[in-house]
Amino acid sequence: PPSRGEGSDMSGKDENMNSELTFTPVIGIEIHIQLKTDTKIFCGCSTDTGGEPNTHICPVCMGLPGTLPVLNEKVVEQGLLAGMALNCSVQPASLFFRKSYFYPDLPKGYQTSQCDLPIVAGGYIEVHDDEGRLKRIRVHHLHLEEDVGKLHHSASDGRLEGAETSYVDYNRSGLPLAEIVSEPDVSSAREAVEYVTTLRRRVRYAGASDVDLEKGMMRFDANVSMKCSDGRWGRKVEVKNMNSFHALERAIEYEIKRQKKVLLQGGQVLQETRHWNDAKGVTTGSRLKEFYRKFIVDPDLPPLHVSREWEERVRALMPEMPDVKAERYVREMKLSEDAAQVLTESREMAEYFEACVAAGAAPQRAANWVRTEVLRVLNDRQISLGELTVRPEALAELVGRVDAGRLSTTQAKAVFDRMVESSLTLDEAVKACGVTEGGVVGDALSGTIRSVLEANADVVAEIRSGGDPKGKKIKFLQGLVMKETKGQARPPEVAAALESALRCDPK
Repeated sequence: PPSRGEGSDMSGKDENMNSELTFTPVIGIEIHIQLKTDTKIFCGCSTDTGGEPNTHICPVCMGLPGTLPVLNEKVVEQGLLAGMALNCSVQPASLFFRKSYFYPDLPKGYQTSQCDLPIVAGGYIEVHDDEGRLKRIRVHHLHLEEDVGKLHHSASDGRLEGAETSYVDYNRSGLPLAEIVSEPDVSSAREAVEYVTTLRRRVRYAGASDVDLEKGMMRFDANVSMKCSDGRWGRKVEVKNMNSFHALERAIEYEIKRQKKVLLQGGQVLQETRHWNDAKGVTTGSRLKEFYRKFIVDPDLPPLHVSREWEERVRALMPEMPDVKAERYVREMKLSEDAAQVLTESREMAEYFEACVAAGAAPQRAANWVRTEVLRVLNDRQISLGELTVRPEALAELVGRVDAGRLSTTQAKAVFDRMVESSLTLDEAVKACGVTEGGVVGDALSGTIRSVLEANADVVAEIRSGGDPKGKKIKFLQGLVMKETKGQARPPEVAAALESALRCDPK
């Protein structure tokens, strides 16, 4: 059903009629994440949805008569981990319900989902509001449920609109999901994006899900309404069909503008479900919100009881969360906030960095190497940290040789690249690069400096006459010496030797 102000034109002339009114967006976010397990929630089928359609299915996930679901213990533990990552409290008892509706991707005619009694509840995520202040977004609850199948439409753009035929693939049917429902504490599209990115990071750290957006492991719905300064409230609209942070931000921004226009024109916002059309950048009305009860307790699944002992076993698996870890890096290791944020972006990156430090590398030096050289190699070669042949202990030893003056930074970078390319040990890479540890020193360095000074007599004369107050010409000569030694001289020794040579009487 169409709503007033549904079109994409947000510049209606009637907006100026009540221009003194102000509106505050009130937003709640519902997030579905696929939990990290090898098998589905109620059967032994693989969670690998690749391959041919309808090949990872069985009578249970197809809902055939006479089959009974059996709850996957691993799904429960991953749900508990996700909830703990969101500061939720574990509920000692929870129930599964049947959510009845008819759609081709739902073979049983109902979806098995927790509802009134979820597995965890009462958590929060901290974000920054639009003024930069720390703000807490409350998590109402997290509940477990099964995924449904996937429809494939014959239209060229893959959408239902314009398709002559549709096909259904049930490989996704029965995948284990956690639905995370926030309180309506979000006040802007930017806050919504920070909330979901922070949540994604924490859940991934906990190991509860890979939350790979490209594989559909994280999907968003947004409930948007507007509070008017004259006391009026707009009705809640649920916006669906968002699978990226950018789509979530655009959809909320559009819906805020649309609802504001409707209210300014004296209209009423319909309480409805709307879908986000990413190609057109608009939301479109889908259906009015139903108010009838469509849940019944599933008689095939007994109540789920989580004992205190089970809860503690799962809690022991929880790692330090990224925001806590970043704060510790700044406080204890004296890293910058930017460096700490980069190093804690993934659990694997933080563990690599910490292993370098544990192996003896100075924290700030290790942080610089991981942020620059390690990340450069990962991006250039499109590999993961697990595929990097340079282990953190080897990197720590390489960094230590730089600190000890055995290798220059330029030499160390060449050695590091050789270790990556050829899977060599540190000593093998040093030898393969033809590097002389300790650098070019003594007579060899003096001879190189003498040659550079003779070849640049005019620059030398200007320096000695006081024509280089900012030292730019001395740095120019230092660069030439480093170039002649192929980076194998240590910069401090080059600077000291040059200063000594320039002080000598030219006669």
